Amino acid sequence: MKAQVLHAYDDELTANNWLTYQDVPDPKISKGTDVVVRIGGAGVCRTDIHVIEGVLRPHMDPQGNSLLPLILGHENAGWIEEVGPEVEGFKKGDPVIVHPKIANGTCIASRKGQDMHGAGSFPGLDCNGGYAEALVTSARNIITLPKLLEPKDVAPYANAGLTAYRAAKKATRDLLPGQYALVIGAGGLGHVAIQVLRAMCAAEIIVVDVNNSSLRLAEECGADHLIKADGGEIDAVLSLTKGFGADAVLDFVGEHATITNGITMTRRAGSYYIIGYGGELRVPAIDLVLSEKKIVGNLVGTWAELAELMELAHRGLVELETQEFELEDANKALQQLLHGKIRGRAVLIP
Repeated sequence: MKAQVLHAYDDELTANNWLTYQDVPDPKISKGTDVVVRIGGAGVCRTDIHVIEGVLRPHMDPQGNSLLPLILGHENAGWIEEVGPEVEGFKKGDPVIVHPKIANGTCIASRKGQDMHGAGSFPGLDCNGGYAEALVTSARNIITLPKLLEPKDVAPYANAGLTAYRAAKKATRDLLPGQYALVIGAGGLGHVAIQVLRAMCAAEIIVVDVNNSSLRLAEECGADHLIKADGGEIDAVLSLTKGFGADAVLDFVGEHATITNGITMTRRAGSYYIIGYGGELRVPAIDLVLSEKKIVGNLVGTWAELAELMELAHRGLVELETQEFELEDANKALQQLLHGKIRGRAVLIP
């Protein structure tokens, strides 16, 4: 089969092409619970860029280059091509979306339904992923798609959408009418979070972004207030919230000034949810003690949360803005993502 393969890290992201479009062996069933999925769409994520530049190397590849060559792609959807002898309830041709973490199913985290914290593998990060014509995963990881949803239209929900859903769902538990939710970054994840917030709570939604196109997308997704990140966003948010700040701040950027600004724009006793990464979080302990602000980390969501998100999408309450690329154009999609030229999410289609 054809796949896009990473052969070397690029710490400075200076190369024009990072992936090689080449023939690789077809994925094989090796366990009774394995499933081979024919890829209908693979989401292009900023995490893929972080993999390329080696940000995740200390976590996923501590030995240096032992993981390479590697097929990227952790946001995958498609059709079942083959199932192992122990798989029940799925058959060839079923449209599915794939939860990104393959947990062993027996550790405590897995038993609690938190596969993303369990022992196992993460295709596209520490083993071959879905920038290919097919992918092998576990029956534990797949969800049958409703008939109205096509794999290429929902693939980014598998990670980006799921991560945004998990963070927004956490925030909505504490948000009441008359309160404010602030979304920093209305890109691939943020535009999903705005819709989830709109569907699940009655708080007013403020969006801060440096990009005018992203702000327009945020407005289309249901944001109540749009603020350009031009250096005056803190004053603008504090003015809008009568000097208090937002009750929940969801930071989908997590680098440069957004972390410091995000915490500053969080109301006393409010919550700052950090989803994007790349920067560092430094907060004087006394500030947290006096303000009782909560800082909440957010990884990808659970299998159950992915099922919930698919139901919201099926009902038309959440929609993905996507740009489609052929699989052979993966480098073009990644370069456009790096330079902020993707509106919503890019999807590779074999």
